[in-house]
Amino acid sequence: MSSFAVRFVAPLVLPSTSSSSPKTWVLASPTTALASVEVDAGRLEPRVEERDGYFVLKEKFREGINPQEKVKIEKDPMKLFIEGGIEELAKMSFEEIDKAKDTKDDIDVRLKWLGLFHRRKHQYGRFMMRLKLPNGVTTSAQTRYLASVIRKYGKDGCADVTTRQNWQIRGVVLPDVPEILKSLEGVGLTSLQSGMDNVRNPVGSPLAGIDQEEIVDTRPYTNLLSQFITANSRGNPTISNLPRKWNVCVVGSHDLYEHPHINDLAYMPATKDGRFGFNLLVGGFFSPKRCEEAIPLDAWVSADDVIPVCKAVLEAYRDLGFRGNRQKTRMMWLIDELGIEVFRSEIVKRMPQKVLERASSEDLVQKQWERRNYLGVHPQKQEGFSYVGLHIPVGRVQADDMDELARLADKYGSGELRLTVEQNIIIPNVENSKLEALLKEPLLKGRFSPEPSILMKGLVACTGNQFCGQAIIETKARALKVTEEVERLVSVTRPVRMHWTGCPNTCGQVQVADIGFMGCMARDENGKPCEGADIFLGGRIGSDSHLGEVYKKAVPCKNLVPVVVDILVEHFGAVPREREEGED
Repeated sequence: MSSFAVRFVAPLVLPSTSSSSPKTWVLASPTTALASVEVDAGRLEPRVEERDGYFVLKEKFREGINPQEKVKIEKDPMKLFIEGGIEELAKMSFEEIDKAKDTKDDIDVRLKWLGLFHRRKHQYGRFMMRLKLPNGVTTSAQTRYLASVIRKYGKDGCADVTTRQNWQIRGVVLPDVPEILKSLEGVGLTSLQSGMDNVRNPVGSPLAGIDQEEIVDTRPYTNLLSQFITANSRGNPTISNLPRKWNVCVVGSHDLYEHPHINDLAYMPATKDGRFGFNLLVGGFFSPKRCEEAIPLDAWVSADDVIPVCKAVLEAYRDLGFRGNRQKTRMMWLIDELGIEVFRSEIVKRMPQKVLERASSEDLVQKQWERRNYLGVHPQKQEGFSYVGLHIPVGRVQADDMDELARLADKYGSGELRLTVEQNIIIPNVENSKLEALLKEPLLKGRFSPEPSILMKGLVACTGNQFCGQAIIETKARALKVTEEVERLVSVTRPVRMHWTGCPNTCGQVQVADIGFMGCMARDENGKPCEGADIFLGGRIGSDSHLGEVYKKAVPCKNLVPVVVDILVEHFGAVPREREEGED
């Protein structure tokens, strides 16, 4: 078989002072150091083909594929929505469903393409439903509808703000799904293609359109991306058979609220020859076996080409991505295999004009920028208006909370809410004359404070084993309890971001936290198994972003408080409260 060699720009590798030093992510142009890689021409043959509107893995590439790929071959998951399969499935009892492999795979695997995740282990017969909420923008009407859904499920029903600016609702039962899907459409929402091998919620600036310092309003771009991904909520099977999940964001401010370095595709604002557009970063991801920061593609696109380049990148990944071991199927593995320049050339092939400009040196993101705190009251670019950032403890809300948030958005704002990747909520467009009354509302005086304590404001936690079958430990309640206990023992004068995740899938993104806790099994002082956590240290966000690394492994959860206190004192300048009181 013929092959060819190419020379590509290698990612920048910085010298490390020790084996534990974090790797640094660089926003600047890639180094000019060159390397060579050989790729067999046959390797660039697309591995999928279109059949009746769906993309199917070719038979010649089916050897060694993972079980999820086999499920997709047996029946394309999008047929449950596009061809109405969910209607029949919803009429069946779970006993009947579990008797046949096909229908059992429907509820445990294929329904994730409709945003439905069966909680077989902890909530048999109930689902979590994940929405599509581009840029984290939602309305009071949408919020009230979601509240009405979870309310009917009693103690099993609740909602979470996710680390991708999104809503997830819990407690959903299968017979209700067809009606919920129709009602979601009625309020301008969809749950399509929000799980498994699909594009996740497009993330943008939570301050889009209201930020006095913004570079670009990200909402038009994230909305276009979401419309393309789901074909305007009709379902888009051309990009629903990816090798694995895929994340995208559009950066709108110097603060990098969107965390571009952990996305598969990040649009970084840049001008070129007087034209506005974006430099592209690719390949950032987290997984149990590997975490990598996004690297420059050495490409710039105009604002008009945001969708064409997204489509080209997705098609290259869909066509060429590895479909064996699920731990090696994220897009960065393909970039590693092909080299960045061959990968780039495959994107060029799939661009409408077969052209992709090289990166611009005119980055618009200021490298030296102190990330702003959006919690509390802040003036908007619109004169006479402010936005109010509310702290939502570990992102968990109940139906009554959602109704009250919707009421506040209507009464004091424009009927809009903004969700953030730190699991908080912003009420925008509040007239300054109404601020005093808003701040006196019981919800803001209680759990959802605009001025939380310094450690609480940076707290993030995944679902944990209360609902998630993959989580090893409980996270949300424990994160709050540990933080409260630590705050009683030490005084902290600067923000410290603490993230909790229940398992190595790291939905809580512990690698970007100042201090991260990843659930694991540990052993107590008697050698008995107990819930524990691997502690990560040193993650950074913003223009000098880099991933944290393991500081201490398998710490029993009951021993976490003194360990965290020591870390805060030694690394973050915290002062023990006994000493602080003694000095007073």
